[in-house]
Amino acid sequence: MASIIDGVDQRTQLAGHNRLELLLFELHNGQTFGINVFKVREAIPCPALTQMPRAHAAIRGVARIRGQAISIIDLAMAIGEKPTYDLDNNFVIITEYNRTVQGFLVANINRIINTSWAEILPAPAGIGQNSFLTAITKVDSELVEIIDVEKVLAEVIGMNNEVSKELSEDFSAQNEQRRPHILVADDSSVARKQIARTMTQIGIDTTMVQDGKEALEQLQRWQNEGIDVKQHIALIISDIEMPEMDGYSLTTAVRKDPELQTIQILLHSSMSGEFNESLVEKVGANKFIAKFDPDELASTVQDMVAVWLK
Repeated sequence: MASIIDGVDQRTQLAGHNRLELLLFELHNGQTFGINVFKVREAIPCPALTQMPRAHAAIRGVARIRGQAISIIDLAMAIGEKPTYDLDNNFVIITEYNRTVQGFLVANINRIINTSWAEILPAPAGIGQNSFLTAITKVDSELVEIIDVEKVLAEVIGMNNEVSKELSEDFSAQNEQRRPHILVADDSSVARKQIARTMTQIGIDTTMVQDGKEALEQLQRWQNEGIDVKQHIALIISDIEMPEMDGYSLTTAVRKDPELQTIQILLHSSMSGEFNESLVEKVGANKFIAKFDPDELASTVQDMVAVWLK
């Protein structure tokens, strides 16, 4: 499993076709979970761990892997399950999320599957705000759960949600006369809250939806109401990984609609690998930034708003 993303060139062909590859794994409760292969560097047997004093309880230690010190998070503990025991017989998935590299301790690595985002459904309603589940799918009649990793990282590592005072005051003043409005699509409740807070701090209103399908439906709803959408919203901020319709496919759909095709699109994803830049250009988005830096997000959005105002 060590060379799990060797075929990046082949996998980039999935972009814009609403498809993805999932690495399936298990926790010690036997439940199967999935993680997008684009976020995986490698999967290895659990290495020797060095304990870190005063670290979050779910951080089981630090491992030195390929010359880099990487925190290893017990994924079961992080989502409220019992700790993982017998580390020697477990595995670690090394991932790149939100500009950081971390390992997730899991019980077993299964296989990689190629599937469609249309087969990935939002988490059932009523599971509660404390749930770490963001989506579900079925593989060979078996339920596969997809965890909101951004929520895990926010709780275990912590996230900065504050725009610097200088930028907040400057951008709020610029937006005071004509308060811009943007559409945001993200399946992570944590990410939606982060983006909403950032936009509020710089004087921008938001309409929030949970995936690309909902975003496209909202755009079409505005069109049906006779609203000139190009004037109604300054831009779209979209996650890439989302149930039913991903950010690449949303971008492709917007670019194909003559009445919407000039709307600016910012792809904002926890998939922070370098190959994202070529994918963004391929599907026709205007910009890509990795989650989550509130100052960078605020500055990028403000620059795009300035283009919209011209």
